[in-house]
Amino acid sequence: MKELRYLNKYLLKYKYHLILGTIFIIITNVVAIIPAQIVRHAINLVKENIDLYTLYNGTTLQDGLYGIFARSILIAGLLIVTMAIIRGIFLFLVRQTIIVMSRLIEFDLKNEIYQHYQTLPLSFYRQNNTGDLMARISEDVSRVRMYLGPAIMYGINLITLFIIVISYMFIVNPRLTLYSLLPLPILSVSIYLVSNIMNKRSEEIQQSLSALSTYVQEAFSGIRVIKSFVREIDSEQKFALESQHYRDKSLRLTFINAFFLPLIMGLIGMSVILTVFIGGDQVIDGSLTIGNIAEFIIYVNMLTWPVASLGWVTSLIQRADASQKRINEFLKVKTDIVSLQDLKKEIRGEIIFENVSFTYPDSGIEALKNISFKVAPGQSIAIIGTTGSGKSTIANIICRLYDVNSGVVKIDKEDIRNYHLPHLRQSIGYVPQDVFLFSDTIKNNIGFGNGNLDQDQVIQAAKDSDLYHNISQFPNGFETVLGERGITLSGGQKQRVSIARAIIRKPKILILDDSLSAVDTKTENTILRNLQGIMKDCTTVIISHRVSSAKLADYILVLDGGEIVEQGTEKNLMAQNGFYRELYEKQLQVDEMA
Repeated sequence: MKELRYLNKYLLKYKYHLILGTIFIIITNVVAIIPAQIVRHAINLVKENIDLYTLYNGTTLQDGLYGIFARSILIAGLLIVTMAIIRGIFLFLVRQTIIVMSRLIEFDLKNEIYQHYQTLPLSFYRQNNTGDLMARISEDVSRVRMYLGPAIMYGINLITLFIIVISYMFIVNPRLTLYSLLPLPILSVSIYLVSNIMNKRSEEIQQSLSALSTYVQEAFSGIRVIKSFVREIDSEQKFALESQHYRDKSLRLTFINAFFLPLIMGLIGMSVILTVFIGGDQVIDGSLTIGNIAEFIIYVNMLTWPVASLGWVTSLIQRADASQKRINEFLKVKTDIVSLQDLKKEIRGEIIFENVSFTYPDSGIEALKNISFKVAPGQSIAIIGTTGSGKSTIANIICRLYDVNSGVVKIDKEDIRNYHLPHLRQSIGYVPQDVFLFSDTIKNNIGFGNGNLDQDQVIQAAKDSDLYHNISQFPNGFETVLGERGITLSGGQKQRVSIARAIIRKPKILILDDSLSAVDTKTENTILRNLQGIMKDCTTVIISHRVSSAKLADYILVLDGGEIVEQGTEKNLMAQNGFYRELYEKQLQVDEMA
């Protein structure tokens, strides 16, 4: 249970739920042993007076004795029913404390994991798949809750019931108690031997479930590709294979669990046999009454479910420990993207790269090599290059999604690492290359980065991104709800929603990362003209593989293989007859052919 120690802080937080639950369990078990004592007295009463009742057969005294017996048995029965009702009330209170505690901790733990996920750097998400992240915050947390709720509840119940019942049994008859409990050590040894196997197989099940969740998530996200390439059967076969792995591992654990119930029931049956045999011998020699035998059988049966639940509780704890270990693995991951000074001064938009080099930590690919440039506030720079030249990496570094390996990046002559991270990113309008839209209304997608926006601001942002005409044709206009990842819209429309989302923030730095690749040249020109007014008030970084997107830039960088091969104004680059001019002429020929 080493990994489960992490949850002690939550148990301390909700200690009053745990303390009250424990008190209610103790009261429940105290109340539970009273009916056994009532049964003992009732049986002894009948046994001791049955001969007297027979002696007065046919007389009025027999009727009087019967009345006394009947009233005594009725009182005993009413007391047993009363004890059952009281026990039921306290069992309800037990669940309202301990089980409620487990739900509260589940809520807190999920929030902690989700909050921690959001602090982790982009490299973490490149190294871990979405299905595994989802499994740890859902399936693993659910297994941990089973430990915090049922496992703790039944565990406390087992301990308190054993202390109360066994103590009273020893008071009544130590010898009979020892024989009755003789099979229990065998059960303890059996659980010890099996627990390690259960722990190992529980971890295998969780890993298999993560793989299955990942595959399903990827299949549903890429369903259009699967259908387009007619790969449904192949997808089903792969899913069946992953499901079979999960099934096989689950069956292996089920096979081990199947031993517990027959083993426990057999040992409990052995306890009953020993109780009757040894107790009967003592009844014969007069050291014990028949009522004691009945009382002991009730006690043994009272221990049946707690002992039977021991294997189940052990399984819950082992699986929870395996799940918490997986959760702790991610909770121990700390981000290295932190602020050095929490600087929150107003950002004007100057960007300086000084001898910046960067290698992706997960892949080892060197994306930038000794990059240096400067953009003054209000100026615009275009970064042009072929695929894989390092253009998007520059955008990621400006947003501080990654930190550089060498060199310095400055915003307004301050090291970018000194800025308070949310403050820095709030000053940036970023249109990523891979557009992501939420399953929400178009209005909420455009206003995603801002709080309360009025309709006029949303409409103006849509007009600036040349999207308003398209939205006005939708039946519900700006209230149109998009499908998953914006599947309702075309590629160009999604890009324009993303542009509107960035410019509505009125950022000091605007980054357009190949954001016009899915629109035609006419729409591109319209959007660029609309952006001219916005670009006057902010520093703009236009990243593209198309030279047509660089028309409005004050300065152009040309990247190839992570290095700057050319830089200057468009006029100067065209005059050099170098890489830029060659790229321009190639794309011009493609446009003419189209």
